[in-house]
Amino acid sequence: MMQASDMAARLSEDRREFEFSAADFERIRKLIYGRAGISLSPSKQEMVYSRLGRRLRSLGLSDFKDYLALLEQGDAAEWEAFTNSLTTNLTAFFREEHHFPVLAELLRHHGGSGQIALWCSAASSGEEPYSMAMTAIEAFGTLKPPVRILATDIDTAVLDKAQQGVYAMERLEKMPQERIRRFFLRGQGQNAGKARVRDELRALIEFRQLNLLDASWQIRGPFHAIFCRNVMIYFDKPTQYEILRKFVPLLHTDGLLFAGHSESFHHAADLFRPRGKTVYELAGRGRARIA
Repeated sequence: MMQASDMAARLSEDRREFEFSAADFERIRKLIYGRAGISLSPSKQEMVYSRLGRRLRSLGLSDFKDYLALLEQGDAAEWEAFTNSLTTNLTAFFREEHHFPVLAELLRHHGGSGQIALWCSAASSGEEPYSMAMTAIEAFGTLKPPVRILATDIDTAVLDKAQQGVYAMERLEKMPQERIRRFFLRGQGQNAGKARVRDELRALIEFRQLNLLDASWQIRGPFHAIFCRNVMIYFDKPTQYEILRKFVPLLHTDGLLFAGHSESFHHAADLFRPRGKTVYELAGRGRARIA
């Protein structure tokens, strides 16, 4: 007798616009893992069908096999669209709020040592690096703090949105009104219901496309803080370790690595040790002096 889950899957297949076999899904899993290190679980099959189905419609294709052949032929533009489609970009301003007082203290500690470098390695649509910039401005009490922020992401579409710095007002609703007034300009007329970050905030950030799985990163440290939050959960442990290993020479001796709430780096204890709640410092070096 057919199980309920099998019946649901069969019904879903019957309703599909495009034929999508288990073999197609396995090819996609291998392709996105090789491209972006993302490990797709079997439960993501419907999500993959839905997101890539849009690409088939856009390209006028009727079969997933033709689409995958296009990718494997090396179509650079479609590889970018493929990666963007399968990248999850859940973010918010001051998400995991407990990190930002720690960042503020770190900034104040290094305030007299010249320019402070920060890296947001999974910038998504910009909420995280702008939150870092707001923290810097508040920590130093000036719109021109001695801080530069590099914000990178594999997804070029969300980076374009981040550079624009325009958000629906609902995205700001959890922030204090004083912070909204200080850092955002409310839209008028056809832009009502939207807000744009102030130019002074944007001036602190450089947005750049970067794949954490690239063999080499064309960036220079040392960074006083690296935010790599809620992205490692999509990588397997060996991939996580390799990325963490590459963070080490880019992090200031007294620097901190900020991780997501579901992430733990116990398997990389030779590289990083816990410093607080999902905050890490370099292992094997003198303890940072930040309280």
